[in-house]
Amino acid sequence: MKNKMQKTISRRTVIQLTVYIAVCAAIFVLPLFLDNDFLLNRYARYLVLGMVAMALSLSWGYAGILNLGQALSFGLGSYCMAMALKLRTVPVHTGSGGLPDFMVWNNVESLPWFWKPFYSMPFTLLAGIFVPVVIAVVLGWFMFRGRITGVYVAIITLATLVVGNLLIIDQQSYTGGFNGITDLAQLELFGIEFDAYSKSTYYLVAICLTFCLFGALAVTKSKAGLILQAIRDHEDRVRFFGYDVAAYKTMAFSFSAAIAGIAGMLYTVVMEFASPTFLGVPLSLAIVIWCAVGGRQSLLGALLGAILVAGMEGTLSESEIFLDTWNLVMGAAFVLIVLFLPNGLAGLVPLLRDRFAGGAGQEAVETTAESPAVLTGQKTVRQP
Repeated sequence: MKNKMQKTISRRTVIQLTVYIAVCAAIFVLPLFLDNDFLLNRYARYLVLGMVAMALSLSWGYAGILNLGQALSFGLGSYCMAMALKLRTVPVHTGSGGLPDFMVWNNVESLPWFWKPFYSMPFTLLAGIFVPVVIAVVLGWFMFRGRITGVYVAIITLATLVVGNLLIIDQQSYTGGFNGITDLAQLELFGIEFDAYSKSTYYLVAICLTFCLFGALAVTKSKAGLILQAIRDHEDRVRFFGYDVAAYKTMAFSFSAAIAGIAGMLYTVVMEFASPTFLGVPLSLAIVIWCAVGGRQSLLGALLGAILVAGMEGTLSESEIFLDTWNLVMGAAFVLIVLFLPNGLAGLVPLLRDRFAGGAGQEAVETTAESPAVLTGQKTVRQP
């Protein structure tokens, strides 16, 4: 029986890897059939949004942490990149000595100390990742050590997002306030200039997305990933087995923040500006919707869900027929998916597999459902 279970898991993993590779290959091949710089930029933007939804799937779908403040990590990464690119703009966009224009307008006489390290691009790349991670670690330490769960985690993360958004808007002299940071230079790495409408930028996004996707997948397939899924399903039981639940949840929360920070930096490169709306509540809630539509317990499902929803919103909002009703159409679609596909679009896969394989897929579902037994190496303790 054990060998049969292992073979089933191995077969499902191979199929999953094949699907992931096929999707990533399609992403890389797309520019070969697309001769439109505007559409290429738009698709790059969709990929970045898919990336941040995939990051939320890691913490929400696999660890059971509903982070309503996911846009905080995304926005901080965006601002880190914007600060670096602003310091590289041509003199016409800056004041004397390279002082950003909005600082000149607000009578700031010298560059603030926290801006100066962003002259270094390596520092910028590290800051875009580790600033969100540090905040996630501190926030996670207080929440998970205090055994705060469920809706209270969602409220705390949402409140933290609101505070971050207000700070960015309030400190207009140093962050650009409501206007954000605009008129940015183009990113240049290893002698390659990444114009927002070029194939080089699209491939930069595609490469980062691929690495993050397979990195997150590796985490979910590891022992730590099994522990996270067990925590999601029954936190007290995992704690009873002697695992540090708070540490594992903080790890998942921080890893999700790191991916969101990378996505934020890429979003600034693609959009050519940073805005307080990147740390806004509407965007953060939209990320949750994208993840739910695609399937929160599937990294690829969340990714494709974000691309699909963002693409539909862009197409419908520009259509003359749905110009005034596209929000209603999108809302109806969300309601239908929640009602009939509670596991999102990714939930269609096991349904179709069971239907055409005569229930063979059900055995795999039952196998993975016993994650506490797998991760502890002990007998399964079933619910009473």
